[in-house]
Amino acid sequence: MRLFRLGSASALVKRRTRPPNSGYFAGVEQRVSLVTLGVADVKRARAFYERLGWEGQEVEETVFFQAGGLALVLWSREKLALDAGVADDVADGFGGITLAHNVRSRADVDEIIAAAQQAGATVTRSSTDTLYGGYAGSFTDLDGHTWEIAYNPGFPLAEDGSISIPDFGSA
Repeated sequence: MRLFRLGSASALVKRRTRPPNSGYFAGVEQRVSLVTLGVADVKRARAFYERLGWEGQEVEETVFFQAGGLALVLWSREKLALDAGVADDVADGFGGITLAHNVRSRADVDEIIAAAQQAGATVTRSSTDTLYGGYAGSFTDLDGHTWEIAYNPGFPLAEDGSISIPDFGSA
């Protein structure tokens, strides 16, 4: 393991390294820093998330929401595609990704799904029991990004809202 100092913080972070010449690159830490949603209208999208109670900051036509240990970012869909070097061939429809927001109770699921619908979201799956013994519902935001709101007793939430993946006993 190597120790890294984070900026001016005094905390040290441990990071696993692989032996030299092992065929693996040990430089990518297993974490996500930002999730950027390409949106048709940044101001409209920001207003939607603020109606859900989120607080964002706008810098250069980009809105940042602190979301636990990462940031949710709203940026022009056109600019995001250009920045990523990809064609934006599909204007609407499922993009192959769902954002999940785990909560502490079944009642929290129902409350958030109702708040999202009131804020203008489209409920795509009403709250219902899940195969894993939990309870969940889904909606799409104003730009079609899919959100799942889930109570999962197998992924208990820490006080700060973070989850820890349990040991499933498989590799």
